[in-house]
Amino acid sequence: MAPDTFLALLTFAIVATVTPGPNNVMVMASGANFGLRRTLPHMLGITFGFGAMIALVGVGVMRAFDAWPPSYTVMQVLCAAYLLYLAYRIATAPPPGAAGPRARPFTALQAAAFQWINPKAWAMGLAAVTLYAPTRAAESVLIVAGTFMLVAMPCIAIWVMAGQGLARALTSPFRRRLFNGLMAGGLILSLAPALI
Repeated sequence: MAPDTFLALLTFAIVATVTPGPNNVMVMASGANFGLRRTLPHMLGITFGFGAMIALVGVGVMRAFDAWPPSYTVMQVLCAAYLLYLAYRIATAPPPGAAGPRARPFTALQAAAFQWINPKAWAMGLAAVTLYAPTRAAESVLIVAGTFMLVAMPCIAIWVMAGQGLARALTSPFRRRLFNGLMAGGLILSLAPALI
């Protein structure tokens, strides 16, 4: 990959990863409710899950969807339904410590699996592979996947730290419920660009 193409890919990866979307809304809420240390598996799951998704999309997963075009609609409906469920879970999350074992952040495996139903992840992955690995050569696909994995942790950490910073203001149950409601609303709003 030429240096100017790689620079363009790097810029695209940073902008695509740091802008609002389901992953960032969820890690911000997790940072506010659980802190950075307990959110770290979620962050690692996003990083490695999305990298794996790009690699697999680049080497041919999209051919399965192309073979049966209605699968795109099925995938959109399933993605939207699951994100609405997650928005409900965020909105109704009890304060830390109040729910015992029920309240817990995403595990790395859950976060990695979530990438496959995240509309923004699909849009980013398809665009990245199409623009920066158009021949689907394994080396190009791996560079695209590796670039996203390189920028993911710092970009996601910004959202987690913002959530952690907000946690200091969430001292009352009302404020925490309001914050969680706003995060749930943000998650729902993040669906609009991908579904329209």
